[in-house]
Amino acid sequence: MYLHKLKIGNVELENNLILAPMAGVTNQPFRMICKEFEPGMVCTEMASSKAIFHDDKKTNRLLNTEGEKRPISFQIFGSDEETLGYAANYVSKNADIVDINMGCPAPKVVKNGDGSKLLLDLEQAEKVMKAVVKNSKVPVTLKCRKGWDKDNIVAVEVAKIAERVGISAITIHGRTRTEFYSGKADIEIIKQVKQAVSIPVIGNGDIVDEETAFRMFEQTGVDGIMIGRGSLGNPWIFRKIAHFLETGEKLEDPSNEEKLEIMKRHIDLAVQEKGEIAVKELRKHIAWYTKNLKNSSEFRRSVNQIETKEDLIQKIEEYFKTL
Repeated sequence: MYLHKLKIGNVELENNLILAPMAGVTNQPFRMICKEFEPGMVCTEMASSKAIFHDDKKTNRLLNTEGEKRPISFQIFGSDEETLGYAANYVSKNADIVDINMGCPAPKVVKNGDGSKLLLDLEQAEKVMKAVVKNSKVPVTLKCRKGWDKDNIVAVEVAKIAERVGISAITIHGRTRTEFYSGKADIEIIKQVKQAVSIPVIGNGDIVDEETAFRMFEQTGVDGIMIGRGSLGNPWIFRKIAHFLETGEKLEDPSNEEKLEIMKRHIDLAVQEKGEIAVKELRKHIAWYTKNLKNSSEFRRSVNQIETKEDLIQKIEEYFKTL
């Protein structure tokens, strides 16, 4: 009933479970690991429209999707029409969908008027949306928060503007910018947005397991859900939620042997992409994968000293033998 194909513009997703864009997390190796568990779509890390405009090499690397299963949404952020229009045109040559970020709460992003700061200037937000829609060769979506703070709850208004200017779907994270990731996501505001527009609405915030996914669908009527932090160290969440929505039954977590194999594949992909430097970046993923396992905090401390792929795999294999 709740699990189904989802059409965004002319792009049809196999299902309506989507991996959220997360800075520093949803790089190519992590997207490829998540794709093994069949979300309907994955998203790149957010890329700065100014950096794309100035042909920044590091940003271009963020947008590498060679060899990945489609569809992939490319997320861009910024606040001026010129660079966002340019970025939309540039990334849409390779993207299935272009997503505009109006949700990022990070101080370094909002201080430039980007991300969730646009929720305080809906006139500029509308100009930005129009520029991206006009310049993109593929459907455009928008991801935003419910507002800037409790006195500026604008999600419904933003969704109506988005629909009017030709945005094909909108994702709502049920928190304000000032809440960052604290407290509980507001499901009611997501329901209000769903009732206010006819384009697909995707619910986001606090979806960490089968029950929270079911609740988001049940209480809001959304067309799809987007999973961010719930996928950290837990990429199989997509398969588990899909199975639950289809059958009402819960799948077991992968066995420790399976988890070990997934981690090793993740390490291989990351080192292939970036070389041994990836080992440092993988530390946080290793911590997420092993959270709540026996003696995991001690294990994580030892991993933080490791700098080569060979040593990392050896350390993980030794640890899993103790479980």
